[in-house]
Amino acid sequence: MRTFNHKQLLATAPQVRAIATGTSRTYNADMDGILIIDKPAGLTSHDVVDQVRRILRVRRVGHTGTLDPFATGVLVVMVGRATRLAQFLSAVEKEYEAVIRLGYATDTGDRTGKRISDDSDSAHGGRAGGLSDQEIETALAGLRGEIDQVPPMYSAKKQAGRKLYELARRGEEVERPAVRVNIHEFEAVRNGEELIKDNGDGTFDILARVVCSTGTYVRTLAEDFGRGVKTGAHLAELRRTRVGDFHIDSAHTLQQLQDAVADEAIGTLLRSPDEALGRLPAVDLSSDDIRRVRNGVAVRSGALSLNCEDGELVRMRDEVGNHLIAVGRYDGAGQTLHPIVVISLEN
Repeated sequence: MRTFNHKQLLATAPQVRAIATGTSRTYNADMDGILIIDKPAGLTSHDVVDQVRRILRVRRVGHTGTLDPFATGVLVVMVGRATRLAQFLSAVEKEYEAVIRLGYATDTGDRTGKRISDDSDSAHGGRAGGLSDQEIETALAGLRGEIDQVPPMYSAKKQAGRKLYELARRGEEVERPAVRVNIHEFEAVRNGEELIKDNGDGTFDILARVVCSTGTYVRTLAEDFGRGVKTGAHLAELRRTRVGDFHIDSAHTLQQLQDAVADEAIGTLLRSPDEALGRLPAVDLSSDDIRRVRNGVAVRSGALSLNCEDGELVRMRDEVGNHLIAVGRYDGAGQTLHPIVVISLEN
């Protein structure tokens, strides 16, 4: 696991001050930024948020892009005022490494569920081991691009105000409308010379790489792949390796976060709100315009130099360009920037 280099230290790094109080410590909660956490298996995304909240001793902590408890990998955790950026960080594409297990399906679509049998399972139970590379590629290709996906019953998606998994645990199943998602890449990764690993128990594994739009259920993708090769299938392992520009090789474990706090080095892990939105164009505001923006007033400063489309989002920063003041929307007709989310409230 790599650690951040020193250029990641925030220019506005929070003053995290440990004050000894017996065996415990209290911390200044005035910190705003993004943490890239390598979520371990066995914890829910909400569990991770709770642990970050306890480690940092701050209340305002959130995350984007839920991972199932058995899954691991990149979880983007927002701290302090950076929680206001959730709407801009949730819709980015995501990348996964997935192990698709062929041989039987489960009621949850992943390894945590109960094994179930269906017509394809009973009729073609031993077929998976004889699949050719071309058959695998054909099934994968059929699931690339824009597809309609029916959310699984065992999911946190809400319908009529109820989470689907709550209904599923009560034995209920409801009609779910299909959702259009985009599978940018879906490919099998060769393990040595073979695409399929024989587990010796009648099941076979395929390691797949998936790049997809937000809202995609990779376990549903695994089930659909199984249907494409006419055998039951479920998701055996899932690791998220990227969320937008945040990669797994720059993620940190909860233990590393705890160690950084103990060493008073949290600034080396916490990414600034401005860096988190690095894909957006940016303008640096004058001190007068910063005051206007903090009051929600549109400004022209920097707007004329932007090569933006009408309605495009823009980072609005301070005069030296290292502190995010707000996220604005470009008005092409008026050539102005309208703040829609203000991050910095300092006077």
